Amino acid sequence: MFLALKELKQSKLRYGLIGTIMMLLSFLVLIISGLANGLSHDNASSIIEMKADKFVVSSDAEGKLLRSQIKKDDVDKVLAQVDEKDAVPMHLKMTTFTKEGSSKKVDAAIFSSKQDSFIAPKVIEGKNSALADDEIVADESIKEKGVKLGDKLVDPISKKTFKVVGFTENQMFSHTPVVHMNENVWSSIALPNEKDYSIIALNTDKKIDNADNVKIVDKKEVLQGIPGYKEEQGTLTMIIAFLLVISALLIGVFFYVITLQKTHQLGVLKAIGTKNSYLAGNLVVQSIFLSGVALVIGIGLILAVETILPAGMPFLLTTTTIAQYSGIFILISAFGTLISLYQVLKVDALEAIGGGM
Repeated sequence: MFLALKELKQSKLRYGLIGTIMMLLSFLVLIISGLANGLSHDNASSIIEMKADKFVVSSDAEGKLLRSQIKKDDVDKVLAQVDEKDAVPMHLKMTTFTKEGSSKKVDAAIFSSKQDSFIAPKVIEGKNSALADDEIVADESIKEKGVKLGDKLVDPISKKTFKVVGFTENQMFSHTPVVHMNENVWSSIALPNEKDYSIIALNTDKKIDNADNVKIVDKKEVLQGIPGYKEEQGTLTMIIAFLLVISALLIGVFFYVITLQKTHQLGVLKAIGTKNSYLAGNLVVQSIFLSGVALVIGIGLILAVETILPAGMPFLLTTTTIAQYSGIFILISAFGTLISLYQVLKVDALEAIGGGM
C-alpha cells in the first residue's frame, strides 16, 4: 500500500492521465445508464409504478397491452376467483386530443378503470377526489404541451370535452402522458372494436382457472411488450457493455505499458526480497485507487450535468444504479491489471538488474 501510494505521488502526470481516461469512461457509462433508465421510465412509468404484480391479457395478445381485448364473460370469470379489491379491469388506448379553442394536438394514452382502486395514481396537483364523467387527470409532462389546470381537451371520436382537473407524476406510456378518466365514460369514446376491457391488473397470487381466452403475465413481460421498450433498452445496454469492455482493455493496456517501463525497478525490489504478492497487491491497489477517485469525480460531473439537462430529456440515475455500476467499474479496473500481474510475476531479478546496467 505504501509503495503504491508513493509511486502515484511520484508520477503524478503519468497516473493523472490514466485517471482522467478512467474518469471519462466512468462518466460515459453513468450518463448512458441514466439515459437508458430515463428512456425506460419515460416509456413505461405508468406500468412500472403501478401497484400490480401481474396482469391478465387476452391469450392472443402476445403480452402486448394495446393488442389485448378481454370479453366481459372472461372478465367475470377472473373476478369471480379473486377478491374484488385485488383485481381491476382496465380500458387502454392511444389517442390525440385537441385543445379546446385552438388547433393544438395533444397525444395521450387513456387509462380508464374504476376509481379508488389500488392502481389509482396519486394526484400531486389539483382535484384529489372522484372524477366526474367530463373530468380527467393527466401526467404532469402534459404541461410541456401547453396544457394547464382547467384546460379542456376534446376527444377526436366522440367530440366529448374533458376538463383537466389534476396532475399526476410518473404516469407515462409509450413516451406519451397518461390520462386517467372515469370508467363510466368509456363507452362514449371507444370505437366499436374497443368496447372490451384491455387488461386486468392483479395484486394477488391466487391461481385463476377456467380462463381459456386469457393468460396471466408478470410485469416484466408486459414491459417488454410496450412499443419500443425492448429495442431501446437492448441498444443502450449493448452500448454500456461495449464501454465496460473497452474500459477493461484500456486500463489493462495502460498498466501493462507502465509495468514494462518499471521492469528494472521491479527486479531491484525482488532482489532485496520483496515478494511477488506484495508487488502484485500494489498494482491492484493503484488501479482501485485510481478508479475510485475517477468515479468520485465522474459522479460529481454527472450530478452537475443532470441539473442543466433540458426538462424534456429523459434522464434517471438512482443511487442504486450508481452504486451498481461503480462496483462493476472497480472490478473491471482490477481485472484490467491481470496482464500486468503476469508481467510482474515473470520478472527475473538478475536479468532485470543486468539489463538495466
